[in-house]
Amino acid sequence: MKVLKFGGTSVGSPERMKKLLDIVNPQERQIVVLSAVSGTTNSLVEIAQAYLATDKVKAGELVKALKDKYEVFIKELLQQPQFLAQAKDLIDYHFGILAAFANDLFTAVEEKIVLAQGELLSTTLYHIYLKEIGVPSVLLPALDFMRTDEDNEPIVDYITEHLQPLLDASKDVNLFITQGYICRNAFGEIDNLRRGGSDYTASLIGAGIKAEEVQIWTDIDGMHNNDPRIVKGTKPIARLSFDEAAELAYFGAKILHPQSVFPAQKYKIPVRLLNTMEPQAFGTLISLESEKGKIKSIAAKDGITAIKVQSSRMLLAYGFLRRVFEVFERYKTPIDMITTSEVAVSVTIDDTRYLGEITKELSDFGNVEVDVNQSIICVVGDLGAGSHGFASRVFESLKHIPLRMISYGGSNYNISFLVKTDDKVETLRSLHNRLFE
Repeated sequence: MKVLKFGGTSVGSPERMKKLLDIVNPQERQIVVLSAVSGTTNSLVEIAQAYLATDKVKAGELVKALKDKYEVFIKELLQQPQFLAQAKDLIDYHFGILAAFANDLFTAVEEKIVLAQGELLSTTLYHIYLKEIGVPSVLLPALDFMRTDEDNEPIVDYITEHLQPLLDASKDVNLFITQGYICRNAFGEIDNLRRGGSDYTASLIGAGIKAEEVQIWTDIDGMHNNDPRIVKGTKPIARLSFDEAAELAYFGAKILHPQSVFPAQKYKIPVRLLNTMEPQAFGTLISLESEKGKIKSIAAKDGITAIKVQSSRMLLAYGFLRRVFEVFERYKTPIDMITTSEVAVSVTIDDTRYLGEITKELSDFGNVEVDVNQSIICVVGDLGAGSHGFASRVFESLKHIPLRMISYGGSNYNISFLVKTDDKVETLRSLHNRLFE
């Protein structure tokens, strides 16, 4: 069985929703994971924010505006009166839920219920459309099998235990439809997967049922060897290892969230990134295998802040680094890069919510310098100890660009360095010209 995930743009219009059958094969056993119709989640976030701000008038206007869009959507999607009536009842039900929050206390619990409505709408509308055209399918409520524990981590065994019986109960049906993104938490409340959203759902389902393959369908043909918005002549990468894909995703490749490959990696389920606009394109295959001795791609991550703590009297003291890292831990602020010398330690962060508090505490250890508007550039590939010459080629291409930090050797799959964001475009283009042309 394969798991196919389609994002919001793939179901963003009635026409596109209908064209999913150009890709989905009802003759093969498949689980189709759908995101909300493009734009819906943003609208739901606005509605939730209005309720949280106790602006019930604004919330009501936003609910009506979004409902009007769906009224138009179903008239273009469906033709027969009986199925159009089913879709109308569906819309009335879900937007009735949204409107009813004007009468209740609105908290973070209700906010997550609001955010879940998009996927519940898109999947049920697609199920109704398949019924109208006579394609057998089963709608699987993700809230029945997708669950997280007390640490908000998904429970793969729970998915297996609760999803497999649903599949076994419909052995005569090949096509199953379910929601991405949404789940229940440890208290049984409606929640969401946050990191990776619908991609994460597809990977978790693939792991839970030991799928043959997970396919992530988007509007570009796989991961590219550089950012196509900045660099001309980029090409899709045919094959990546899970580790390489995770590095690229973490350091800026927006096509995939780094968390979303981990369940598939753990259970050895191949993940294929494909393009709904060009279904015949090979895309990118992510698996345990990869081409050896080859640089695969370059990625960039913006919005980085560098913090340097300089202290000749404390750096070599026992426990100094631990105390520095504990400051970031207290403020739940992850660190991207780390470099050290005899008298200083430099780190980078992308979450600056507590930058003032962090720098204030770090000043107890020595002089603190902060550089904002930085970017991490990451070169990914098979860069293990047995590979020769890659580092020299990388740094030769950057001899005219000031480098704030360099990280090499922490992973066999990447060389990372920090530059001013103003230098990012030149850095990406220079690396591309040296490494791929």
